[in-house]
Amino acid sequence: MRWVRQLPDISIRQLEYLVAVADSPTWAVAAAEVGVSPSALSQGLAELERRVGVDLFRSEGRRRVVREAASPVLDHARQVVSLTGDLQAWSERVRGASVGSVRVGMIDVAALVHFPDVLAKFRSDRPHVDLHLTVAPSRGLLDALRIGDLDVVVCVEPSNFPIGLDATPVLDEPLVVYAPRGVSIDAPERWGPWVLFPADSHTRTQIEAALRACSAPVVLAAESHQPDVLRHMVGLGLGWTVLPEVQGPGSRIAVAGPELLTRRIVLVRREAAVTDPAADELVARLLA
Repeated sequence: MRWVRQLPDISIRQLEYLVAVADSPTWAVAAAEVGVSPSALSQGLAELERRVGVDLFRSEGRRRVVREAASPVLDHARQVVSLTGDLQAWSERVRGASVGSVRVGMIDVAALVHFPDVLAKFRSDRPHVDLHLTVAPSRGLLDALRIGDLDVVVCVEPSNFPIGLDATPVLDEPLVVYAPRGVSIDAPERWGPWVLFPADSHTRTQIEAALRACSAPVVLAAESHQPDVLRHMVGLGLGWTVLPEVQGPGSRIAVAGPELLTRRIVLVRREAAVTDPAADELVARLLA
């Protein structure tokens, strides 16, 4: 049978009493420092002596002072009290969202257009919070959130929402038809060909449904996840596209057509997940 070493059941409060007595001119002052009565202080230190099994004090006139031989106990007490104070301060900072880690995923328009000021202000206000930003298409972000690689996602609302995730609407975003300069946009049956987001994109699914609803043929010329690439291809005359109004090409590159549809941007988290207070604060700022 293996012998198990039994450590004395010493409380942090008792060690705090010992440090206070060692650093104070009288026991009355020490008791006031730790917020107890002198009798409670005396009882706590008597219990500490009993549990350590060593006499910690000697008499010096009417005073009791810490023995020199008890210095290892006093050194240990100082270290434990100091480290415990550090732990308490850390937990207070965590509860106040001043430290922690937040892994946030966003689609490009959210990170670059809608929320860059929110992210910058959060980073400025919380310099000790590790903010990790991933910019990617919605589907990949939701997959990463579901398996725990991200804490918060801002993405396009999918038609079929993954189980275990909880979404809050953030904004509704108009999507607009863009055509090469000089092309007529009056007759939807003559729109295209198209340069669009890839087929696995949540936005692509909504765009195709909206195009068919207005009798526009869906003939594909090229695909890209990058709005900048789609915009450039329109400017080169390779095809038409549909982009968020805030990411539109502008008059120098292409001519804006009508608003085709509105897509919803949502903030997504895992259901019933234990959250970091810093992540909670960032979510509150994004929703505000």
